[in-house]
Amino acid sequence: MKANAKSSTSSAGFWSSITTSRYFVYVLVAPLFLVLLAYVVYPLFQTFVQSIMADDKFSLKNYGAFFSLEHRSNLEALWTSVYLSVLSVITCAIVGVAMAFLLERYDFPGRKLLVVLAMVPMALPPLVGVLSFTFLYAESGIIPRSLKWLFQLDQVPFSLKGVWGVLVVHTFTMYTYFYMTASSAIKGLDPSLEEAAASLGAGRLYVWRRVILPMLTPAIVASSLLVFMISMASYTAPLIFGIERTMTMQIYLSRTNGNLDMAATQSTILSIVSIVFLMVMRWYQGLRNYQNMSKGISVHRTEVKSKAGKYVSMVLSFIGVVVLMLPILVLVLISFSTDGTWTTQIFPPSYTLQHYIDLFTDSRTWRPIANSFKMSFIATIGNIIFGVAAAYALVRMNFKGKTLLDVLIMLPWALPGTVVAVNLIAAFSEPNVFSFNQVFIGSFWILPLAYFVRHLPLVFRSTSATLMQMDGSVEEAARNLGATWWYSFRRVVFPMALSGILAGSLLAFVQGIGEFVSSILLFTARTTPISVEIFQRMYSFEFGTACAYGVLQIALIIIVLFISRRLTGDKAGTAV
Repeated sequence: MKANAKSSTSSAGFWSSITTSRYFVYVLVAPLFLVLLAYVVYPLFQTFVQSIMADDKFSLKNYGAFFSLEHRSNLEALWTSVYLSVLSVITCAIVGVAMAFLLERYDFPGRKLLVVLAMVPMALPPLVGVLSFTFLYAESGIIPRSLKWLFQLDQVPFSLKGVWGVLVVHTFTMYTYFYMTASSAIKGLDPSLEEAAASLGAGRLYVWRRVILPMLTPAIVASSLLVFMISMASYTAPLIFGIERTMTMQIYLSRTNGNLDMAATQSTILSIVSIVFLMVMRWYQGLRNYQNMSKGISVHRTEVKSKAGKYVSMVLSFIGVVVLMLPILVLVLISFSTDGTWTTQIFPPSYTLQHYIDLFTDSRTWRPIANSFKMSFIATIGNIIFGVAAAYALVRMNFKGKTLLDVLIMLPWALPGTVVAVNLIAAFSEPNVFSFNQVFIGSFWILPLAYFVRHLPLVFRSTSATLMQMDGSVEEAARNLGATWWYSFRRVVFPMALSGILAGSLLAFVQGIGEFVSSILLFTARTTPISVEIFQRMYSFEFGTACAYGVLQIALIIIVLFISRRLTGDKAGTAV
């Protein structure tokens, strides 16, 4: 007994000496660096190596082919992707910031309903959002066909197509990123700054340009980065609305045609463009980063008092409600339609409940749901372990390489999903030490790995935001009272940060379930996820089943957003 007690005491003393050592931090961060090296840096490097090799020799012929005038499709795709992404950032910023300013600064009839519905596009996964706009506004959509029938026209009066179609879809599905961050920032603005500027003779436009906009710079930069990356990775919207070439399409075509060297080259160039945009936005943020030094005075909303103003606001609010709700309502409607019956009619001619029954009873229909849940759950567990550890290390500890760790963990944030997929293909098509001497490509594990890499920044950012708001003296008090590092982390830090951890984890989970761009390059018949199944059902004209999958995704996202809001309030939105 005494020997056991001595052994236990010596073991406790040994671990205590380790955790109090100034080198203990490197014990914690070493696994983080190893994981990021293995599954972020190494795949990125392998893609670059593949792009500069030809016949096992160094060669730049792939880059020469990319930029040659004989292969204009690549240059056209690069230009199209860049200008579509930049235009998407501009339109989303205009809509999102304007809506945030309107709803946070003015009180009018219908405002409370609009505040709730402004977040509706968050419930639409990118692929599902494209489908809903196709059913509503494309050439064979419900609204153009209805107008053609109503006014007895020979052709539909309008239809979404080309650049404008993509911009409309991108704006509707992505403006919420600007709206969330701008709303949070506007709530924290001190109105006395605007009053002071106005009292000195500044006009409204000048106040907006020189006072309000600079204070919103951090929120705008964060949202711009996210929208730019999502737009660069966009695949379905350009495909459906008739844009022939984007970088994502070119990478997909090169991959499916077996031209892996060109796919690697295209991915490397897309990575460079994305990282350059990240650096430019960071530079702009540093150039124009203003901080509010006030005590957090609340903003009072200006009430619309004129009779005409109230009527106009009521009409516009009603239009806003209809526009925001239509994409979801049309998906619900079509999810009840019988597959293969909707052709030239305005609305589906026949309806059934069978699609929803099949979702949970038919093994073929259920398999993509089970695949997505299983793979996303595995990826989210990894996100929690490494995302929380990285957030704790960067917020609470000092060590050499801190900046490098921050850059590495946020690097996937700057890479489109297509690039992440190609990087993993380049790295794990053959056995290596990081794949435990196995071939990951074609296996079950490649998709959870892609989801893990893609969504690690979500858990990291959400947890970091929560830890930054916590008083570090609470943990120090526990340590001073004799608690070990592990005990204080488990019983003090983790419970206090749990709301932020859960918020980021839930968002990572639903993002994994809806992930399409990387999935389309990595899936196999055995591991088909929901997003790819929706895409395949659409091209098989099984609109009802495709929309039933979409409605299931929407319901899940709404539940997760509701839980996140209850856990963290507005922080759930601003953390990501």
